[in-house]
Amino acid sequence: MKDKVDTLRQYEGRWRTDMGKWFPGERVVLRGRDLLHDLRDMRWMELLLFGITGRHFSAEQIRLFEGIWSLSVSYPDPRIWPNRIAALAATARSTATLGVSSALAISEGELFGHRSNIRTIDFLIRARQEVDAGTDLDRLVRGELKRHRWIPGFGRPIVRTDERIGPLMEFARDLGFGDGPHTALAFRIEEILKQRRYPMRMNIGALDAALAADQGLSSEEYHRYFMLSFSAGMVPCFIDADRKPEGAFFPLRCASLVYEGESAERRWGEEEG
Repeated sequence: MKDKVDTLRQYEGRWRTDMGKWFPGERVVLRGRDLLHDLRDMRWMELLLFGITGRHFSAEQIRLFEGIWSLSVSYPDPRIWPNRIAALAATARSTATLGVSSALAISEGELFGHRSNIRTIDFLIRARQEVDAGTDLDRLVRGELKRHRWIPGFGRPIVRTDERIGPLMEFARDLGFGDGPHTALAFRIEEILKQRRYPMRMNIGALDAALAADQGLSSEEYHRYFMLSFSAGMVPCFIDADRKPEGAFFPLRCASLVYEGESAERRWGEEEG
Protein backbone atom coordinates (compact mmCIF):
# COMPACT_ATOMS: atom_id res chain seq x y z
CA MET A 1 0.00 0.00 0.00
CA LYS A 2 2.84 2.37 0.85
CA ASP A 3 4.42 1.76 -2.57
CA LYS A 4 1.16 2.73 -4.29
CA VAL A 5 0.86 5.91 -2.25
CA ASP A 6 4.48 6.80 -3.05
CA THR A 7 3.78 6.25 -6.73
CA LEU A 8 0.73 8.50 -6.65
CA ARG A 9 2.70 11.22 -4.86
CA GLN A 10 5.48 10.94 -7.42
CA TYR A 11 3.05 11.57 -10.26
CA GLU A 12 0.78 14.06 -8.51
CA GLY A 13 0.47 17.26 -10.51
CA ARG A 14 3.00 16.25 -13.17
CA TRP A 15 3.51 13.88 -16.06
CA ARG A 16 7.09 13.20 -17.07
CA THR A 17 7.29 11.97 -20.63
CA ASP A 18 9.66 11.59 -23.53
CA MET A 19 6.79 10.73 -25.87
CA GLY A 20 5.20 14.05 -26.71
CA LYS A 21 3.87 17.41 -25.61
CA TRP A 22 1.97 20.41 -26.97
CA PHE A 23 3.39 23.84 -26.17
CA PRO A 24 0.34 26.10 -26.81
CA GLY A 25 0.93 28.71 -29.47
CA GLU A 26 4.48 27.48 -30.03
CA ARG A 27 5.14 23.87 -31.07
CA VAL A 28 4.32 20.17 -30.73
CA VAL A 29 6.94 17.57 -29.87
CA LEU A 30 6.70 13.86 -30.71
CA ARG A 31 9.51 11.60 -29.51
CA GLY A 32 11.88 14.56 -29.38
CA ARG A 33 11.05 15.82 -32.88
CA ASP A 34 9.14 18.97 -33.81
CA LEU A 35 5.89 17.70 -35.36
CA LEU A 36 5.10 20.91 -37.23
CA HIS A 37 8.55 21.30 -38.76
CA ASP A 38 10.79 18.21 -38.49
CA LEU A 39 7.99 15.74 -39.28
CA ARG A 40 5.80 17.83 -41.57
CA ASP A 41 6.65 15.82 -44.71
CA MET A 42 5.79 12.45 -43.14
CA ARG A 43 2.93 10.43 -44.61
CA TRP A 44 0.22 9.56 -42.13
CA MET A 45 1.25 5.90 -41.92
CA GLU A 46 4.87 6.97 -41.44
CA LEU A 47 3.83 9.26 -38.57
CA LEU A 48 1.74 6.52 -37.00
CA LEU A 49 4.60 4.04 -37.07
CA PHE A 50 7.07 6.62 -35.78
CA GLY A 51 4.74 7.26 -32.84
CA ILE A 52 4.42 3.52 -32.19
CA THR A 53 8.03 2.45 -32.65
CA GLY A 54 10.18 5.60 -32.51
CA ARG A 55 11.86 4.32 -35.66
CA HIS A 56 11.97 5.58 -39.23
CA PHE A 57 11.01 3.34 -42.14
CA SER A 58 11.83 3.60 -45.81
CA ALA A 59 9.27 4.80 -48.36
CA GLU A 60 8.93 1.22 -49.62
CA GLN A 61 8.28 -0.10 -46.12
CA ILE A 62 5.62 2.55 -45.50
CA ARG A 63 3.96 1.60 -48.78
CA LEU A 64 4.02 -2.04 -47.67
CA PHE A 65 2.38 -1.20 -44.34
CA GLU A 66 -0.29 0.79 -46.19
CA GLY A 67 -0.87 -2.08 -48.60
CA ILE A 68 -1.29 -4.61 -45.79
CA TRP A 69 -4.18 -2.50 -44.47
CA SER A 70 -5.71 -1.87 -47.89
CA LEU A 71 -5.58 -5.43 -49.23
CA SER A 72 -6.21 -7.35 -46.00
CA VAL A 73 -8.98 -5.75 -43.95
CA SER A 74 -10.71 -3.01 -45.93
CA TYR A 75 -13.68 -5.07 -47.14
CA PRO A 76 -16.86 -2.91 -47.37
CA ASP A 77 -19.19 -5.80 -46.52
CA PRO A 78 -21.64 -5.21 -43.63
CA ARG A 79 -21.94 -8.95 -42.97
CA ILE A 80 -18.38 -8.93 -41.57
CA TRP A 81 -18.75 -8.77 -37.79
CA PRO A 82 -17.22 -5.36 -36.93
CA ASN A 83 -18.62 -3.73 -40.07
CA ARG A 84 -22.07 -4.79 -38.93
CA ILE A 85 -21.72 -2.62 -35.84
CA ALA A 86 -20.96 0.43 -37.99
CA ALA A 87 -23.99 -0.29 -40.18
CA LEU A 88 -26.22 -0.84 -37.14
CA ALA A 89 -25.14 2.51 -35.77
CA ALA A 90 -26.08 4.17 -39.05
CA THR A 91 -29.46 2.46 -39.28
CA ALA A 92 -30.16 3.72 -35.72
CA ARG A 93 -29.12 7.20 -36.89
CA SER A 94 -26.11 7.43 -34.61
CA THR A 95 -22.98 9.26 -35.74
CA ALA A 96 -20.17 7.89 -37.87
CA THR A 97 -17.68 8.51 -35.07
CA LEU A 98 -19.68 6.49 -32.54
CA GLY A 99 -20.44 3.75 -35.06
CA VAL A 100 -16.89 3.26 -36.25
CA SER A 101 -15.45 3.58 -32.73
CA SER A 102 -17.79 0.86 -31.50
CA ALA A 103 -16.93 -1.33 -34.48
CA LEU A 104 -13.22 -0.89 -33.84
CA ALA A 105 -13.72 -1.84 -30.19
CA ILE A 106 -15.16 -5.24 -31.09
CA SER A 107 -12.39 -5.85 -33.63
CA GLU A 108 -10.36 -6.96 -30.62
CA GLY A 109 -11.64 -10.48 -31.22
CA GLU A 110 -10.12 -13.70 -29.93
CA LEU A 111 -10.54 -15.83 -33.06
CA PHE A 112 -10.87 -13.37 -35.93
CA GLY A 113 -9.50 -10.10 -34.65
CA HIS A 114 -6.57 -8.32 -33.17
CA ARG A 115 -5.91 -10.80 -30.37
CA SER A 116 -5.61 -13.50 -32.98
CA ASN A 117 -3.13 -11.24 -34.80
CA ILE A 118 -0.98 -11.09 -31.66
CA ARG A 119 -0.96 -14.88 -31.31
CA THR A 120 -0.02 -15.21 -34.98
CA ILE A 121 2.99 -12.92 -34.96
CA ASP A 122 4.09 -14.32 -31.57
CA PHE A 123 4.01 -17.83 -33.04
CA LEU A 124 5.91 -16.90 -36.21
CA ILE A 125 8.63 -15.04 -34.30
CA ARG A 126 8.98 -17.93 -31.84
CA ALA A 127 8.95 -20.54 -34.61
CA ARG A 128 11.68 -18.73 -36.52
CA GLN A 129 13.83 -18.48 -33.39
CA GLU A 130 13.40 -22.20 -32.67
CA VAL A 131 14.14 -23.21 -36.26
CA ASP A 132 17.22 -20.98 -36.32
CA ALA A 133 18.32 -22.74 -33.12
CA GLY A 134 18.05 -26.13 -34.82
CA THR A 135 14.48 -27.29 -34.13
CA ASP A 136 12.90 -29.30 -36.94
CA LEU A 137 9.99 -27.30 -38.35
CA ASP A 138 7.87 -30.36 -39.09
CA ARG A 139 8.18 -31.49 -35.47
CA LEU A 140 7.41 -27.96 -34.27
CA VAL A 141 4.22 -27.84 -36.36
CA ARG A 142 3.11 -31.27 -35.14
CA GLY A 143 3.74 -30.25 -31.55
CA GLU A 144 1.72 -27.06 -31.97
CA LEU A 145 -1.20 -28.99 -33.43
CA LYS A 146 -1.04 -31.59 -30.67
CA ARG A 147 -1.16 -28.92 -27.95
CA HIS A 148 -3.65 -26.49 -29.47
CA ARG A 149 -5.27 -28.35 -32.43
CA TRP A 150 -4.66 -25.32 -34.64
CA ILE A 151 -1.92 -22.91 -35.66
CA PRO A 152 -2.49 -19.15 -35.47
CA GLY A 153 -2.78 -17.64 -38.95
CA PHE A 154 -3.80 -20.90 -40.60
CA GLY A 155 -7.33 -22.04 -41.36
CA ARG A 156 -10.32 -20.03 -42.51
CA PRO A 157 -14.09 -20.45 -42.10
CA ILE A 158 -16.41 -20.80 -45.12
CA VAL A 159 -13.64 -21.42 -47.67
CA ARG A 160 -10.12 -22.82 -47.38
CA THR A 161 -8.35 -20.49 -49.78
CA ASP A 162 -7.76 -16.82 -49.02
CA GLU A 163 -8.19 -14.59 -52.04
CA ARG A 164 -6.02 -11.87 -50.47
CA ILE A 165 -2.75 -13.80 -50.27
CA GLY A 166 -1.91 -13.73 -53.98
CA PRO A 167 -2.46 -9.99 -54.46
CA LEU A 168 -0.64 -9.08 -51.24
CA MET A 169 2.34 -11.29 -52.09
CA GLU A 170 2.54 -9.73 -55.55
CA PHE A 171 2.38 -6.28 -53.97
CA ALA A 172 5.07 -7.15 -51.42
CA ARG A 173 7.38 -8.64 -54.06
CA ASP A 174 7.02 -5.55 -56.23
CA LEU A 175 8.38 -3.59 -53.25
CA GLY A 176 11.14 -6.11 -52.59
CA PHE A 177 9.63 -7.65 -49.44
CA GLY A 178 8.29 -11.02 -50.56
CA ASP A 179 11.17 -13.24 -49.48
CA GLY A 180 11.82 -12.31 -45.84
CA PRO A 181 12.55 -15.08 -43.31
CA HIS A 182 9.19 -14.99 -41.52
CA THR A 183 7.30 -14.89 -44.81
CA ALA A 184 9.28 -17.85 -46.15
CA LEU A 185 8.63 -19.68 -42.87
CA ALA A 186 4.86 -19.12 -43.15
CA PHE A 187 4.81 -20.73 -46.59
CA ARG A 188 6.92 -23.64 -45.35
CA ILE A 189 4.39 -24.23 -42.56
CA GLU A 190 1.57 -24.23 -45.09
CA GLU A 191 3.43 -26.80 -47.19
CA ILE A 192 3.86 -29.06 -44.17
CA LEU A 193 0.12 -28.83 -43.45
CA LYS A 194 -0.66 -29.73 -47.07
CA GLN A 195 1.68 -32.72 -47.04
CA ARG A 196 0.12 -34.02 -43.85
CA ARG A 197 -3.38 -33.41 -45.22
CA TYR A 198 -4.44 -31.06 -42.45
CA PRO A 199 -7.49 -29.02 -43.58
CA MET A 200 -5.73 -25.71 -42.90
CA ARG A 201 -4.25 -23.27 -45.32
CA MET A 202 -2.57 -19.97 -44.65
CA ASN A 203 -4.97 -17.08 -44.12
CA ILE A 204 -4.14 -13.42 -44.54
CA GLY A 205 -3.38 -13.06 -40.85
CA ALA A 206 -0.27 -15.22 -41.18
CA LEU A 207 1.01 -13.31 -44.20
CA ASP A 208 0.31 -9.90 -42.61
CA ALA A 209 2.15 -10.92 -39.44
CA ALA A 210 5.06 -12.45 -41.36
CA LEU A 211 5.57 -9.36 -43.51
CA ALA A 212 5.41 -7.11 -40.44
CA ALA A 213 7.83 -9.31 -38.49
CA ASP A 214 10.22 -9.15 -41.44
CA GLN A 215 10.19 -5.35 -41.05
CA GLY A 216 11.18 -5.71 -37.41
CA LEU A 217 7.85 -5.10 -35.65
CA SER A 218 7.38 -6.76 -32.29
CA SER A 219 4.01 -8.28 -31.38
CA GLU A 220 3.06 -5.19 -29.34
CA GLU A 221 4.07 -2.83 -32.14
CA TYR A 222 2.19 -4.95 -34.66
CA HIS A 223 -0.97 -4.87 -32.54
CA ARG A 224 -0.82 -1.08 -32.20
CA TYR A 225 -0.12 -0.64 -35.90
CA PHE A 226 -3.07 -2.84 -36.84
CA MET A 227 -5.71 -1.53 -34.42
CA LEU A 228 -7.18 1.11 -36.79
CA SER A 229 -6.88 -1.00 -39.92
CA PHE A 230 -10.51 -2.17 -40.22
CA SER A 231 -11.81 1.40 -40.37
CA ALA A 232 -11.45 1.80 -44.14
CA GLY A 233 -14.05 -0.95 -44.63
CA MET A 234 -16.32 0.25 -41.83
CA VAL A 235 -16.94 3.77 -43.11
CA PRO A 236 -18.48 2.65 -46.45
CA CYS A 237 -20.77 0.27 -44.53
CA PHE A 238 -21.89 3.14 -42.31
CA ILE A 239 -22.56 5.38 -45.34
CA ASP A 240 -24.49 2.64 -47.15
CA ALA A 241 -26.80 2.03 -44.18
CA ASP A 242 -27.16 5.75 -43.52
CA ARG A 243 -28.51 6.28 -47.04
CA LYS A 244 -31.28 3.73 -46.54
CA PRO A 245 -34.42 4.09 -44.38
CA GLU A 246 -33.94 4.14 -40.64
CA GLY A 247 -34.03 0.63 -39.13
CA ALA A 248 -33.77 -1.07 -42.54
CA PHE A 249 -30.46 -2.84 -41.93
CA PHE A 250 -31.05 -6.61 -41.89
CA PRO A 251 -34.50 -6.59 -40.22
CA LEU A 252 -35.70 -9.94 -38.92
CA ARG A 253 -39.34 -10.73 -38.28
CA CYS A 254 -40.23 -12.42 -34.99
CA ALA A 255 -41.74 -15.39 -36.82
CA SER A 256 -38.30 -16.25 -38.15
CA LEU A 257 -37.04 -16.93 -34.61
CA VAL A 258 -37.23 -20.43 -33.19
CA TYR A 259 -38.03 -20.19 -29.48
CA GLU A 260 -37.98 -23.28 -27.26
CA GLY A 261 -38.47 -21.64 -23.89
CA GLU A 262 -41.12 -22.39 -21.26
CA SER A 263 -43.93 -20.44 -22.90
CA ALA A 264 -44.76 -19.44 -26.44
CA GLU A 265 -45.39 -15.81 -25.55
CA ARG A 266 -43.85 -13.55 -22.92
CA ARG A 267 -44.30 -9.87 -22.18
CA TRP A 268 -41.84 -7.48 -20.64
CA GLY A 269 -42.56 -6.93 -16.97
CA GLU A 270 -44.24 -10.28 -16.40
CA GLU A 271 -43.35 -11.81 -13.07
CA GLU A 272 -41.98 -15.30 -13.11
CA GLY A 273 -44.05 -18.06 -11.60
